[in-house]
Amino acid sequence: MANTVSRTHEQKQAALTTARILLEIGAVNFRPEEPYILTSGWASPVYVDCRKVISFPRARARIVELMSAAILRNSGYESVDAVVGGETAGIPYAAWIADRLSLPMLYVRKKPKGFGRNAQIEGDFRDDARVVLVEDLASDGASKVNFVNALREAGCKIDFSFVVFFYGVFPGALKSLEEIGVKLGYLANWWDVLEVAEQDGPFDRRAIEAVRSFLHDPVQWSALHGGRGA
Repeated sequence: MANTVSRTHEQKQAALTTARILLEIGAVNFRPEEPYILTSGWASPVYVDCRKVISFPRARARIVELMSAAILRNSGYESVDAVVGGETAGIPYAAWIADRLSLPMLYVRKKPKGFGRNAQIEGDFRDDARVVLVEDLASDGASKVNFVNALREAGCKIDFSFVVFFYGVFPGALKSLEEIGVKLGYLANWWDVLEVAEQDGPFDRRAIEAVRSFLHDPVQWSALHGGRGA
């Protein structure tokens, strides 16, 4: 499956910068000989841990700068009332981006906390608040649906979510979000990581070729390596 998403020069440079940062801090793992099984059931020779970013101040500052700029490009300067972090990995990103954009910050729980106000959305917001949901990554977008539904039930308006990293390889990855009218934006995907990995050489050629094979036909690769198939 080729990377056919059309991007501007600015978006491409942001993608390569993000990929380089993730490789530099050890957030990227290539393990074709012992594939990861994702929560969606797909087998993958690659895994990214964006949570590591929180421990690297200069890396996270650059990523937050790039995310903030991308959100403004998509939503405009006065079209977002609050930034929402998804529990748990999205919470620090929401805090940093909200601070950078001088916007209120909220966070949304995976489920109501079950006591007190039984709230699923934490923070102060008005009815019809226009919000953007941020998280660290997305593999198929399904986990975002729960957050979006909770936000809408609480009275928020949301049609955009943004992540640091999108797997961007499995068929129908964005179907669940598209069906509820939400667009997913992201900084980088696996094609960007592969491009930088080939340039900078942090992995051996055999691992690189295995990842390339996976990216060109992820469904078949998954089926042949213990994961779900078509």
